[in-house]
Amino acid sequence: QVQLVESGGGSVQTGGSLRLSCAASERTFSINTMAWFRQAPGQEREFVAGISPSGGTTDYADSVKGRFTVSRDNVKNTVSLQMNSLKPEDTAVYSCAAKFGVRIEVRGNEYLYWGQGTQVTVSS
Repeated sequence: QVQLVESGGGSVQTGGSLRLSCAASERTFSINTMAWFRQAPGQEREFVAGISPSGGTTDYADSVKGRFTVSRDNVKNTVSLQMNSLKPEDTAVYSCAAKFGVRIEVRGNEYLYWGQGTQVTVSS
């Protein structure tokens, strides 16, 4: 069983930055592909960023490329999402997710474990 706990959400103004972190309880964290998803009110959950078990491969949604950076620390069992140049349309609940295997999937139903989510609000 993998338990994921996010932290770092909050409220910022347009152009600001936030750093989200996700701590995993499972010592096999290093073999899990990790991803960040977000869901805004009234909208479907969408893929934001993903990172392979080694950290050598990353993938981003087009809407966040060049602004967000995903990283992981396999010693500390954490995955982070650095969010810069935030926009009001980035407002959502952000959740981290884990799956076995090395392939980064953009579909949420491919991920087995989920955190509870953390709110990010960007005001104009």
